[in-house]
Amino acid sequence: MKQSGTNGGGFFGVNSAHPYENPNAFTNIIEMTSLLLIPAACCFTFGIGVKNTKQGKAIFAAMLVLLVIFTGVIAVNEHAGTPQLADSGAVNIEMTDGQAGGNMEGKESRFGIAASSTWSAYTTAASNGSVNSMHDSYTPLGGFVQMLQMALGEVVFGGVGCGLYGMIGFAILTVFIAGLMVGRTPEFLGKKIEPGEMRWAVVLCLATPFAILVCSAIACMVPGLADQLNNGGAHGFSEVLYAFTSCGGNNGSAFAGMNCNIPWINVMLGLEMLFARFMPIVGTLAIAGSLAKKGKVAESAGTLSTTNGMFVFLLVFIVLLIGALSFFPALALGPVAEFFQMIA
Repeated sequence: MKQSGTNGGGFFGVNSAHPYENPNAFTNIIEMTSLLLIPAACCFTFGIGVKNTKQGKAIFAAMLVLLVIFTGVIAVNEHAGTPQLADSGAVNIEMTDGQAGGNMEGKESRFGIAASSTWSAYTTAASNGSVNSMHDSYTPLGGFVQMLQMALGEVVFGGVGCGLYGMIGFAILTVFIAGLMVGRTPEFLGKKIEPGEMRWAVVLCLATPFAILVCSAIACMVPGLADQLNNGGAHGFSEVLYAFTSCGGNNGSAFAGMNCNIPWINVMLGLEMLFARFMPIVGTLAIAGSLAKKGKVAESAGTLSTTNGMFVFLLVFIVLLIGALSFFPALALGPVAEFFQMIA
């Protein structure tokens, strides 16, 4: 129930790593599939609803490409492990006949690195938050990807419906930017995209980053924050950034080294959740209302197709570009800095 509804709350403290809840590889596959089942289906439902099934498939393809890339980055880094694990001699990160190798810290042995990495990618792509491993124990770039997926507004499938409308906002930005580059008319679903829709699309795409970055910055300026962290330096900052990214993305997973159960942090996280959840909804409804009033325009040689492979590529590029421009400075202070400390 919690997986298919993208809720993620668990009866047990260790969530979906508990053997009563997720005893083996088979149940793990069922639960991971449930994480993305309805969000993925929403893409095809959207195509049917707008009477353009190719449009729904194009949005699904863009989400799938991003998910495959992000899952691959996490898995590769977790299988590679860290130099510190090899130096300590306590963990054998080399692959042998009896040892899978890599970073097994914080992961269940019955799932291993591959299933744990895949789950972490799925749960941060969807606004779910259930976990079968400890995200705080992932390698720096593994944690980087988890945060980035949530920071993008969880448009890679996302929650039940909210990932879809977030990606539609990026699609509108894409047709506008592509239209400027090649001199084509910005149109989406047969409707002209004008300044009103563009303003709301910007609100839709940037409301979540704004909430995350502003609230994280305010929290870092509060003198008592350091007392709530188990780690200092770059990883301590990552714990703070992850907490506010998770709440801003309506996710719920955590780098659990940070104690969030104090009044001022609870209040900040609650206000952030309200803003980052309802502001994008307002933008989505405003765009829908504006487009509904417009008549359809006939396709011409100047119309940019929004259902072909080129559009899928541009959509993926714009999502990553907006994410990089919005979050790279903050992520550079956390997981990226920690990565360079690790290899040094």
